[in-house]
Amino acid sequence: MTSDTSNPDLQCGDDGRVRCAWTGTDAEYRRYHDEEWGTPLHGDRALFEKMSLEGFQAGLSWITILRKRPRFREVFAGFDPVTVAAFGDADVARLLADAGIIRNRAKIEAVIGNARLVAGMADGELDELLWSFAPAAGARPSAFADVPAVTAESTAMSAQLRRCGFRFVGPTTMYALMQSTGMVDDHLAGCWRAG
Repeated sequence: MTSDTSNPDLQCGDDGRVRCAWTGTDAEYRRYHDEEWGTPLHGDRALFEKMSLEGFQAGLSWITILRKRPRFREVFAGFDPVTVAAFGDADVARLLADAGIIRNRAKIEAVIGNARLVAGMADGELDELLWSFAPAAGARPSAFADVPAVTAESTAMSAQLRRCGFRFVGPTTMYALMQSTGMVDDHLAGCWRAG
């Protein structure tokens, strides 16, 4: 891939499309960028999955999570909150032994605890709660340096989720959630996905 622009934060793929350069040459990153990142996502189950995966990503690269996502979906019952909420000690042990996922006890237990909270909510309540923090559209970033890691909205979302008992929902993780679920659209100006 080579850039067809003077902006080093954009690159032109072999398909002729200019993208945010963080996709690099990885086909899965490119697919994620083109089809998911910055696209509005709704539904408690889908949002619970993204919240869980963002929590697992803390301290790791997102491509690691993307590559392991199919296995995460298998072992966490498709991220059905009611099913995951019923997981017990034997499930934690099973998950800790599974090399196909991130084997971090605190993160695994957080997903199970978070599932219990979601399972106790009314249908659509998680969706409504998370989307209530979506900011108004702002100026489109033109460089990676313009993209924040934390915002007032992600900080407020994190604080509210923590008050509710959720774990692994820090402000940086919640901003990444906002990006991945389309609550914010940080495709750079000049990217084919920029609206």
